[in-house]
This record gives sequence, C-alpha cells and structure tokens, in this order.
Amino acid sequence: MSGTSPTGDELVPLLAALASPHRLRILAALARQRTYVSELARQLQMNRPLLYMHLQKLEAAGLVTGELVTAPDGSSVKYVQAVPFTVPLDLDTIVLAAQSLTGSGSAAQQEE
Repeated sequence: MSGTSPTGDELVPLLAALASPHRLRILAALARQRTYVSELARQLQMNRPLLYMHLQKLEAAGLVTGELVTAPDGSSVKYVQAVPFTVPLDLDTIVLAAQSLTGSGSAAQQEE
C-alpha cells in the first residue's frame, strides 16, 4: 500500500486486518525479517493453524506475502514477510474513502 489515500474498498479490509492484537504482533515480528511459519509460531507462542488464519487475513489485505520453498529433501517450508506500507489516516481520508465504497458498504445500499 502506497502513501496515497486508499479507496473505501481498500481501507475497510486493511483496517479489519489491523484490528487484531495477534495480527499486530505478527506484523511487528515480520518487520524485522522474513521468516518461516513454524519459526514465527514459536516466536509468537501461537499454534500454526491460528497463525495461518491470521496470515491469510494479512495476506488478503496486502500486508504480508508468502512463498512456499521446497527443500532438497522434498519438504516444503512457507516463508512470510511483511510488505512495507503507509496509510495516511485522518478524517479527510475517511471521508474520501467512504465516498468511494462499493458493494455492501456503499451509502446508497444502506439507505435502501
């Protein structure tokens, strides 16, 4: 995500992804370096299924990327890393974002 004002359809999933203490901890850990999921789970003392669920939300919001790497022995390791982003968030940004909402979050549909 760049420093430009996000659309409403970009801002909603971004804020939803950031609205979890677990996901904030994951991003903080990944800010230091790319790592593999099992190591991240140990570092955060989180079970892997829960970690994967949070990583999916972060990836859907464009905040992390993952890469599956196959070792010479045939085993696979998933590496994840944070995607640098800046989100200008103030009242003007929210007003612009709200005007651009489509789908179920649009003002026109809420008035119906």
